[in-house]
Amino acid sequence: MTHTELDLDSILQFAIKLALDAGQIIREGQEKRFASESAQEDEKANSVDLVTEVDKAVEKFIVERIRETYPSHKFIGEESYEGQQITDEPTWIVNQSPRSRVSYVGYVESGIADIVTDPFPSPIDGTTNFVHGFPMVATSIGLAHKGVPVVGVIYNPFLDQLWSAAKGRGAYLNQKQKLPITGSSKPLASLGQALIGVEYGMSRSPPALPRKVATFEKLTAHTDVGGKMCHSLRSMGSAALNIVLVASGGLDMYWEVGCWPWDVCAGICILEESGGRCFGGKTADLSGEVDAKLMAGRKYLVIRGIRATNNETTLDQQKKFAKEFYDCVEDFDP
Repeated sequence: MTHTELDLDSILQFAIKLALDAGQIIREGQEKRFASESAQEDEKANSVDLVTEVDKAVEKFIVERIRETYPSHKFIGEESYEGQQITDEPTWIVNQSPRSRVSYVGYVESGIADIVTDPFPSPIDGTTNFVHGFPMVATSIGLAHKGVPVVGVIYNPFLDQLWSAAKGRGAYLNQKQKLPITGSSKPLASLGQALIGVEYGMSRSPPALPRKVATFEKLTAHTDVGGKMCHSLRSMGSAALNIVLVASGGLDMYWEVGCWPWDVCAGICILEESGGRCFGGKTADLSGEVDAKLMAGRKYLVIRGIRATNNETTLDQQKKFAKEFYDCVEDFDP
């Protein structure tokens, strides 16, 4: 089966409706949690229970709807990622399995602590933001076929922003505004002009945190001391939203180590349809071609579309900036 044999238009509309409905569950769950916290003395325990309740409700809704509508399609991330492969079959790559209660206790009582060790996803991307009431939260629904993302939908229910794309059909914000929102790709003269998305991540132990911080310093330090002096760094707390902000043109780049395929599949589809590219880790090739190996590699550098010049194509410039960026990176394995 080829991409053209899949009814991508129908699948996209299904995924959009699914994301919007899941977003409604998230909104209602947050409203219920806030109302309960204001009325009860045992705020921490009650908050933990209600966050878990929202997680389970969203997971159940998404999984059941996909299974009912596309029973022959496969899943990645459903119970245990270990041993699963992204095959050529149509495969939904969706945040599914809820975190355990003890993980949420780690969030609520200790911030993001070492207790949060569950490697499997919550159906809410940006769970820490959700816990704190910070509105950078999303549900992310992606479909891969032949090992590449072909449908992607990401919805932020608190800001009511919906990003969507299907392969060969363009990428859109709220189904009307074609991405990038500037109408065409902007030029980017140097890394020093870039606004870059980064994340500290859940692992705060060596080597992850020290090497990330060292990379951040190289990106932001003054050129007099060998830094790139980029415009600034931004941390949204959601891989999915970071990627679509690059696709939209608000961020120029986004670098991440430690994500999983369900964090990036939908976003990569939207990114590519907007003219952006996703590269693998520091030692990976700079082809800009996404495949199952890259999606499972857990290292990503996302670069927006850049206006071509007389001397360089868009891809030439993206490769150039990827190389320059990786010269700053203190690499490590997640």
